[in-house]
Amino acid sequence: MLRVTKLRYGFPIGLFLFFYLDGILGAAFPRQLFSVPYSMSSYLVVLWLVFAVFFEDQIQIPLTIWAAIAGGLFDVYYTGIWGIFVFVFPIVVALTRACYKAFPINFLSGLLVYFIDITVICSLSYFGNLVVHMTTASFTDMMVDSLAPTLAYNLAAYVILYFPVQWLFNRLRN
Repeated sequence: MLRVTKLRYGFPIGLFLFFYLDGILGAAFPRQLFSVPYSMSSYLVVLWLVFAVFFEDQIQIPLTIWAAIAGGLFDVYYTGIWGIFVFVFPIVVALTRACYKAFPINFLSGLLVYFIDITVICSLSYFGNLVVHMTTASFTDMMVDSLAPTLAYNLAAYVILYFPVQWLFNRLRN
């Protein structure tokens, strides 16, 4: 029972820290992240959710609920409107779980899954913004100016954080 309790409290704390870190990095490096015409989006909160799918093992975390909560907070805090991320984050968790069942997760296959996840997030966000007329950019412009830099940034974060977060989950599980 103690194992579940440590992860039960450790997971939301990590989610909050990664959510907060998204904002800190955006505020600390605005020129590097948002130089015209390119813009990178930090999805560290999604990275935490994806890592939770990879490392939760037999201990079940209600990730879909946490993803919806994180998506709602992400919408309100970072975009200023209640919208797409409250739905996209749970979709990404479901997609990650499906990929996890399709092939064994290790560092490289996890990197591929996270690549797919970020692509899905950016694409769904783009189409959602297109529907509500919050963007006029073409799909090609979005791929070159936003998706490519966002993938580079978030995949670098994955590479840097994979083993420390794996170690943390193992510590919380034991």
